[in-house]
Amino acid sequence: MYNIAFDVAHKPRGKLDENLTELRDFLNANDFVCYNFLEAPITRNSLKSFDILVFVCPDFAKISSMEITEIKSWISEDGGGLLMMSHAGGDRGRNSNLSELSQTFGIVFENDQVLDNTYNLGLENMPIVTAFIPPHPITNSISSLCFRSGCSLSLVGSSISIVSSNETSEPFSTPLICVAEPDKGRVCAIGSYELFRDRVGGGFGNDEHPNLAFNIFSWLVSDYRMELHSSGAIPEIAPQEVSSTTQTMDYQVPPISSAINGRNISFSMEISNKSELIDLLKIFQNQIDTIKTTIDKLIRTVASSESKLSELNGPPSNKQQSYSQTTSDGFDELIASNEPLTDLPRRPESLNEKEDEYFIGLPRLDVSDKLKSSPKPHTKKKVKKKDLVAKKKGLESKLNSVRNLLDFVEKKYAAGQMDEKSYEKRSDQLKNDLKVTKNKIGEIDKQL
Repeated sequence: MYNIAFDVAHKPRGKLDENLTELRDFLNANDFVCYNFLEAPITRNSLKSFDILVFVCPDFAKISSMEITEIKSWISEDGGGLLMMSHAGGDRGRNSNLSELSQTFGIVFENDQVLDNTYNLGLENMPIVTAFIPPHPITNSISSLCFRSGCSLSLVGSSISIVSSNETSEPFSTPLICVAEPDKGRVCAIGSYELFRDRVGGGFGNDEHPNLAFNIFSWLVSDYRMELHSSGAIPEIAPQEVSSTTQTMDYQVPPISSAINGRNISFSMEISNKSELIDLLKIFQNQIDTIKTTIDKLIRTVASSESKLSELNGPPSNKQQSYSQTTSDGFDELIASNEPLTDLPRRPESLNEKEDEYFIGLPRLDVSDKLKSSPKPHTKKKVKKKDLVAKKKGLESKLNSVRNLLDFVEKKYAAGQMDEKSYEKRSDQLKNDLKVTKNKIGEIDKQL
């Protein structure tokens, strides 16, 4: 299992437990373990237990020069994988400095927005892109992507572009996803974090985005990190500490102490403002929910196991107790004037398997070489007619876009701007997309 640290200290727009829950659950079900990384400042030593570090569009926060040096050392010398994602407007639009980190690997996030009036998912800021040159493991088996609300990239070093905008886009034929392999590590930069967002058009639920996510995170685990895992050289993940760099300390959490096996354990932290305290409590609450749900899953798995353990041969003395329900334990009063605590994450509706094989937050017990996906909820609400109509409208927009793309590819081939092998591959993919999309529209028509 490979550990992914999602940076929290630099105020990301993409939050693991709020608007990236589908991505989180998908990764947790496929040989990865996702963590909210609270460390500030980030150091090479604090990253040693993690295989991948992710910045999901820092918002009005800067990465310090010391942190950039430490991250670079972790990548080059410890084989770490770095994923950086931005948004329309780049650093200027977000008042951040992600490019200061990315340019050490030959990549810059531009202060623009990629638009396409011809090939899109209904809006010009949701272009459908199909230019995946040169071939790369990240784009393997991917035929098209929706580059939602993203900026373009520029190359200033030895990095390469693996996904580019369309010739009809503005800016045209420009890098959108770039990669680099400095020393022992690997780096990937994407101009849009929204292609992995929950429940939005062109987000994680888009047809091929889950496969893209799996390809990206699998590639970011370098050969050197795999060797470290094989040799058992990866240290355990230490408890995270929360530190504040703000001068005013309005809220302070008193020290908490307890005794375990005769040893006193103390814990203390300082919070700069109420919103940070609320965010921290949400993280803790989600972790508690995750542990409770996982314990319940483990109890049910053991109880239903066909193998008979000698200790369990007799009839059970007590009924199985479920711990899956969540309680606020007094947190509700603390944040009564603010937004409610985050519920347990929803599973991606596009990912189907048996419910008993779904684990939230912890590695799955069974290991398989095949890509596994999280299942649908056990109970499913009746789909409303207006939702079906909206979904059909989105599919019809996609159908028109795919037809336009197919026409575009055929014109390029007829003009001699595309070789026969590339033309056949791309046209076959687009024709298959047409067939799949038409079938989905037909299924919705039956429900209507």
